[in-house]
Amino acid sequence: MKVTVFGAGYVGLVQSAVLAEVGCHVVCVENNLCKVIKLKQGIIHLYEPGLMKLIQKNLQANRLKFTTNSKYGIKHGLIQFIAVGTPLKNHQVDISEVYNIAIKIAKYMENYKIILEKSTIPVGTSDKIFRLVKKILKYRNNNLTFDIVFNPEFLKEGTAISDCMNPERIILGINNINPINILKKLYKPFCNKKNSIIFMDFRSAELTKYAANCMLATKISFMNEMANLAEIFGADIEKIRKGIGSDSRIGKNYIYPGCGYGGSCFPKDVKGLILKAQESGYEPKLLHAVEKINIIQKNKLFKLIQSHFGKDLHKKIFALWGLAFKPDTSDIREASSCVLMESLWRCGAKIQAFDPKAMQEIALVYKNNSNLKLMQNKESTLNHADALIICTEWKHFYFPDFKIIKSKLKNPVIFDGRNLYNPKYLKNHGFLYYGIGRGESCLKLKTKN
Repeated sequence: MKVTVFGAGYVGLVQSAVLAEVGCHVVCVENNLCKVIKLKQGIIHLYEPGLMKLIQKNLQANRLKFTTNSKYGIKHGLIQFIAVGTPLKNHQVDISEVYNIAIKIAKYMENYKIILEKSTIPVGTSDKIFRLVKKILKYRNNNLTFDIVFNPEFLKEGTAISDCMNPERIILGINNINPINILKKLYKPFCNKKNSIIFMDFRSAELTKYAANCMLATKISFMNEMANLAEIFGADIEKIRKGIGSDSRIGKNYIYPGCGYGGSCFPKDVKGLILKAQESGYEPKLLHAVEKINIIQKNKLFKLIQSHFGKDLHKKIFALWGLAFKPDTSDIREASSCVLMESLWRCGAKIQAFDPKAMQEIALVYKNNSNLKLMQNKESTLNHADALIICTEWKHFYFPDFKIIKSKLKNPVIFDGRNLYNPKYLKNHGFLYYGIGRGESCLKLKTKN
């Protein structure tokens, strides 16, 4: 099957590589020429385990091509994937690029096309795109036919290839039965007894995407709320997590407390659904709380640091482990590390940071900041540092040599935003340890959010 994917970002690249891997002939259209030149060489601009090898393999097999030529892409694919970004701009979800691509397809298509939207879009957008394409084709005065499908992605950064190859469910929003057989053929390689294709109307599919991400964000914020209560009551949130996670009705996923969620999806989609609800005259109180708790949690480590060192942090140097918003990705969008660093800099502090994969991204964002040093390894961040801060739970940080940490730090103090370490063990070895919701380790500070 011939497929075109518009957008060589995170979703577009994964979708292109995986479809090519199962035998589709894929053309990926990207308007950034520099990016396309590198992609043709098998070089990708982001880190996702297994993605570069998969792209290189399918480039060599001639099942995957990259181009800036939209007309070529439109002519190539029976199915036209739209996988471009829909960022928040001026308190609105910016879907202009989705519309632009739909308009191009409508202008240049010469035969039947299925326009399949992967981008996260506000509820009601698919209906608008359908009317827009229909209007353009009517203006062209021909008998061309098309179908619109909304097919949300549920990828997790760090496991995106596996998620795409073995989806738990495939959601397809349609407004008629015409494309069903083609869609079943497209997704046959990804279907097994454990998953299913779920057909529904446009608006239900669009809201399913938002509901899924908002539900996961809610679980995280709920656990962070419980972590704050655990500190007040002198309980240990890690024991509580195991206690409630053993309940099959709750489950063990997305109940890890920490210094806040980030990335390109959860913050944007929670805010996006809040805005859409308000636009429709409804005030989503729960989503407001989820968002507010996350903002508080992203400032948690900063408040702990100020409680320990005082508000004036001039001449203080902090070692920071972890810059990506989560492990196994280079993505720093909405990362807790960025919020923390900017707060520390405003108080005069300097930061020595390391991340296994996100150094280049951080360097681009903060390239002119003299108060940030990017170090070659985690040990070198400790030199002359007043304390160690953990922002990302990379496995690389799970089992450090605490003797080295203690010998290098000016003060044996650790602020652990991901609860990687055992408070009792560190206390017995002479460290001052501040975690998230670790009872007595935070009780003495009496911090207020």
